[in-house]
Parts: sequence; C-alpha cells; structure tokens
Amino acid sequence: MREKELLKTLLNEPGCLLAPGVYDGLSALLVEAAGFSTAFLSGGSLSFSRFGLPDVGLVTATEVAETISIIKGRSKIPLIVDMDTGFGNALNVQRTVASFERAGASALQMEDQVFPKRCGHMAGKAVISCGEMVGKIKAALDARHHSDTLIIARTDAIAVNGFEDALERGHRYIEAGCDVLFIEAPDSIEQMKVIGQQFGDQVPLVHNFAEGGGSPIEAANELQGLGYKIALFPVALLHLFVHQAPQLLAHILEKGSTLAWHEEMADLEGINQVLGTQERLKKVENYHRD
Repeated sequence: MREKELLKTLLNEPGCLLAPGVYDGLSALLVEAAGFSTAFLSGGSLSFSRFGLPDVGLVTATEVAETISIIKGRSKIPLIVDMDTGFGNALNVQRTVASFERAGASALQMEDQVFPKRCGHMAGKAVISCGEMVGKIKAALDARHHSDTLIIARTDAIAVNGFEDALERGHRYIEAGCDVLFIEAPDSIEQMKVIGQQFGDQVPLVHNFAEGGGSPIEAANELQGLGYKIALFPVALLHLFVHQAPQLLAHILEKGSTLAWHEEMADLEGINQVLGTQERLKKVENYHRD
C-alpha cells in the first residue's frame, strides 16, 4: 500500500494516531524503529536542529523540501509535513504543495498566520483573513497531484481573535475542502470538547503536544474521548537532546571522558544497527564479483 493511502487508512482505524516530530534521516529511523506508524516534520524542529534558529519563519520552502527528500530516503512510514503558511500567497502555496508532495510528503499542514509566521505557542502572532485562507486551501487542493495527499488546515486564531473566530474559521476551512482540521492552542478542556463536538464527526482533528506549550491535557489517550484523531509531538526528541546535551558536554569538558555516561549512550555498534550498516555492506557484495 502506498504511504499516502496508508495514512488515510490509519485515520479511519480506531484510536489516536501518534506522530513524533522528526527533522533528519536519523530521527526518522528512530521513530520508525520504535514502532510508530507515522512521523511529523515540524518546521520548528527543523529550524532548531539544522539551523540553530527560532521558529519565526526563517526556513525556506526549498530547505524543507530537501529535508523531506532526505527523510523519505530512509523511512517508509507516512510523513506529515508542516508547510507553515505555504510560504506566501495562493500561488506560492501551489508551488509548495507540488514540491513537498514530489519530495514524498503524505500530508501537508498549512496555517493561517501572516507570513513570516512564528511558533504557534509564541505571543505576537497575527492571522490573515478567513477569506484569504479559504483561497489558499482551495489552491492547495487544486495543486496536489494525488487526491490521497491530505491537506491539513490549521488556524492560530484563538490567541489572536478569540475562540469564536477560531470555530468560524474551522467551519469555513472544512467547507473549503480541507481533509484534516487543526485548531491550535486551545485554552481549556472545555474548548477542546467544543471543537470535538463541532468538527470531530466531519474530519480528523489534530492536537499538539509541545512541551511548555500549555496543552490542557497531558496524554494522547485522552484525545479520542474528545473527538480528536492525531497527536503531534513536534519537538519531543529535540527537547530531550537539548536538556541532556549540556550535561554530557560539561562532563567531557571537566573529565575529558564519556565513561561515566556510557550506560546512557549508544555506541558505534548500536548506531550501526539503527542505520542498517551490515545489511548495506552485505548488499554491496552482490556487486563485487571476481
């Protein structure tokens, strides 16, 4: 089954789909090896990891497309891709959809922030008009080559215009034809209940578990009862790395050794197992005959 078709099948099955954030080939391999059935290329995680930059719209569409291609060269599970605002107006959206789909994305998430955007949990966001976003959704739908490529419409309107405007946008975005709806950063479980009641029977709903982002709930097992279908963990791997790396580096600086950390670390054998090094070396033997 093709990955795009697989993602649609997974969304029709019982339970909540867990999608950890990835940002390169290795992180994608680790997520797949752990048993997850899908992954999420977060714009924030890519900006943090590859460029050491904040999530304020500094990464280009070309850089994201290249990363999709790298990840899909190593991972077979469906990839949900954050395409921010589509990187411009409706025409830019169409180029972005075509490029990201060609690179291997199974679903594309587009938000209604003003370009350049900023992280959905940062203050100072602004959103475009509902009508402009509706046009961008329609442009994205027209641009996709495969109908199985899902278009996820995200609104950041709660923090800007309030909850009622976010609900109105949700209705308008579904009318425009989006396949999945993402109302970012609800303030309470009560708001999540309303979102689930109004939209959960129409399209799959997305919730974002960003550490420090203030989610009203703590775990994905609470989502299904609220009418949600997809749980994103966009920066979990990076947040762990960023927390632990300074401790290891301080130890190396002081002791000149990693010995005390060996139980917490992979070694060369372990990482080669993750990378499938031996399988590749055996494969290349088929091409060397005396």
